[in-house]
Amino acid sequence: MDKKVMLVTGGSAGLGLELIKAGLEAGYFVCNLGRNPEKMAALDKEFAGRDYRGFVGDASDEAFVAEAVAAASGIGHIAYLFNNAQKSCFKAPTDFTSADIEESFDGVRAMLLCTKHVLLACGEKDTHIVNIMSTAALKGKKQESLYCTVKWGARGYTEALKATYADTSVKVSAIFPGGMNTGFWNESRDYISEEKSNTFMSPAEVAAQIAG
Repeated sequence: MDKKVMLVTGGSAGLGLELIKAGLEAGYFVCNLGRNPEKMAALDKEFAGRDYRGFVGDASDEAFVAEAVAAASGIGHIAYLFNNAQKSCFKAPTDFTSADIEESFDGVRAMLLCTKHVLLACGEKDTHIVNIMSTAALKGKKQESLYCTVKWGARGYTEALKATYADTSVKVSAIFPGGMNTGFWNESRDYISEEKSNTFMSPAEVAAQIAG
């Protein structure tokens, strides 16, 4: 019998990794799309012998996404897609660059592409798409103009997706967690200090709430 597959983007660390662990415990075959070769290789060793497969590549690259989703679909029906991958950029409106904009919008691009190919693979039925947002998708925040722009765009896409698949077997959910104590903040220490991020929520606790 085909296995039920959970597909997670950005699962090499933080909330994505905790979602992978929760999925394995729940009995899913978990596929992880991540772009850090070293971290992904370490996870291959950690989860060796379990129902896990990692795909190394950029989830905003459609050729990579199409290939990875096809492989995951060959394992079994993709019951869940967790769109989790996102880079941070917390700069003043006059400080971010074109490169910052491109990199930040890669997360939205990945969400659209992964969702598209999962829907095609499952025939637009019997799947649950879960888009990981942020409280930045609910309220404008100082020094988060670019991040809010990205997350509000992702929220708009999610609402449109819900409307498109209302009254079908495709479920669409959005999760709006606050700050979590992960490496997400490592490149933004001028904005969030390590001392402050240490007071944030544990990604394992957030994953448990989502999985529950």
